[in-house]
Amino acid sequence: QVQLVESGGGLVQAGGSLRLSCVASLKIFSFIDMGWYRQVSGKQRELVASISTNGTEKYSDSVKGRFRISRDNAKKSVDLQMNSLKPEDTAVYYCNQARRDNLLPGSSSWGQGTQVTVSS
Repeated sequence: QVQLVESGGGLVQAGGSLRLSCVASLKIFSFIDMGWYRQVSGKQRELVASISTNGTEKYSDSVKGRFRISRDNAKKSVDLQMNSLKPEDTAVYYCNQARRDNLLPGSSSWGQGTQVTVSS
């Protein structure tokens, strides 16, 4: 039943880099915008990067210039290259649809996420 599988997280020092990957077993993958979300303990989930069906990228102010999102429709994958990591980037990172109405995807649609921890 798992349709979204994230990987690539880990422990890294401030200033370091990580590349996260997500495989989405979705028949409609190529027809939907995709995004990377993150959630800090005790805080709400937030969308930090998205990429549309035609490759248009958007980023939150907190990660702009440091993160890059990409997708491969043939592989049904979406990656997040994270550079110049900061301790405040520490969170569980998830991939999912980036809905054009800006609503979060349904609660049952999320994968397990991957933990990113940045030490100072």
